[in-house]
Amino acid sequence: MSIGVNQITYIHTDKEILFQDINFHINKGQKVALIGNNGSGKSTLLKLISGTLSPNSGKITCSATPYYIPQHFGQYNNLTISRALFIEEKINALQEILNGNTSEKNFDILADDWNIEERSTIALANWGLEHLSLSQNFNDLSGGEKTRVFLSGIEIHSPEIILMDEPTNHLDFSSREKLYSFIENTGKTLLIVSHDRTLLNLLPDTYELNKNEVKYYAGNYDFYKSKKDEEINSLQSKLEENEKQLRKARKTAREVAERKEKLDARGENLSQKKGISRMGMNTLRDKAEKSTTKMKDIHSEKINNLAENLSELRSVLPDIKLMKTDFNSSNLHYGKTLISFKNVNFSYNNNNLWKNPLNFNIKSGERILIKGSNGSGKTTLLKIITGMLKPTEGDLQKTDFNYICLDQEYSIIQDNLTVYEQAVKYNSYLQEHEIRTILNRFLFTKETWDKPCHKLSGGEKMKLSLCCLMINANTPDVFILDEPTNNIDINNIEILTNTIKNYKGTVIIVSHDKYFTDQTGIDYCIELS
Repeated sequence: MSIGVNQITYIHTDKEILFQDINFHINKGQKVALIGNNGSGKSTLLKLISGTLSPNSGKITCSATPYYIPQHFGQYNNLTISRALFIEEKINALQEILNGNTSEKNFDILADDWNIEERSTIALANWGLEHLSLSQNFNDLSGGEKTRVFLSGIEIHSPEIILMDEPTNHLDFSSREKLYSFIENTGKTLLIVSHDRTLLNLLPDTYELNKNEVKYYAGNYDFYKSKKDEEINSLQSKLEENEKQLRKARKTAREVAERKEKLDARGENLSQKKGISRMGMNTLRDKAEKSTTKMKDIHSEKINNLAENLSELRSVLPDIKLMKTDFNSSNLHYGKTLISFKNVNFSYNNNNLWKNPLNFNIKSGERILIKGSNGSGKTTLLKIITGMLKPTEGDLQKTDFNYICLDQEYSIIQDNLTVYEQAVKYNSYLQEHEIRTILNRFLFTKETWDKPCHKLSGGEKMKLSLCCLMINANTPDVFILDEPTNNIDINNIEILTNTIKNYKGTVIIVSHDKYFTDQTGIDYCIELS
């Protein structure tokens, strides 16, 4: 066994239990995908296994020291590359020895690893980072370079166990292909958290993390998805049946109450006609009220039980089955030329960004993928399309159109606002109760309305972005998506995918997620070099 997780519980500093008494094991050489919704604790679990965090209770055993490739959000920016790769001490000890300091401490630190510097330089070069030095600061690197630095550590350390947290984030196509090849061919033990469905389909086993268990699926992501769909469809059927029963129970309760009122009124009239004494009438009324109370209690209990079951079913159904989106079509007629590029280029420091000037048209209704390696100018091209930058050479013709850009940070969301304030900011004519209804449709219940936007997950920001567009009721002519799947889980990627698939307008996508772009129905690709 490579990894054993036994009765692990982890509690946040705010006393919220993230997961409790979970158990699983991974055998030597097994390749496992770890699946779970945003907030389920996947990253935390990897940190626990790596030793970066400690559990509140339970035990984790590993047959060897795991090598951990983390997500990075700037937390390593104050480190050098050698320190981030845990080789700084060895590099320093080697330099000390070469400079004449032959202390026992330096030899103990180096541990006969005399080629550590050469091996590290070669490993970086194998990931296209030959231009970097081990003393370089992480803050100087792009997102893709940071990820590749951590990936180069596999070659440097030759670990038996590798933990990866979203390893394809920020990677371009060629780097992703290199990683896919490694995963397919390695005999090492792998535990990988990812929303990259191409990568997940390379892993023959899938574990799903929930609050109280890790559930095993004996197959890759497509196998997991088919089994999960069966479970979800069963839950959906139960949900619909419960909703039907609840409507019927409420209707019956109303009918019983109405019938009781009519009988009471009729009984009062008959009693007066027959001359029944006041005492007799009170006795009859008491009996009737007891009978009615008992009947109300029976119906109330049934309704409460059904409502409780309904709430439980909704809580376990994924957001994609509950959320409703229905954007209108763009008002522009299909095929209208929106932008025309003729020999367009852009210069930084008098150097043209693109070797070949750009020549293409973007027409209304088209779905376009912009491809290119890191640094090829994809973001610059988007800024030219949206008018934020002007080309330094060539001819650019544009017609009037409105657009919305969803980037990987969902930056249309203002972190200083609450969820409700963000929604109101995009309101043009709706009543207050209509805004609240739309928030509920996008799964923002009353309890979340006062939540600050800076506390939202990537998936929540994505859903709130779509919610704001719905409230605004001004469907964009062009949807621009700039790496929109980087920071959201698979369920939220499916919500976004379905939204874009159903949207009738122009779509421009920058993404290295092939599965996502295939699903959105790309018409053609613009490749930058």
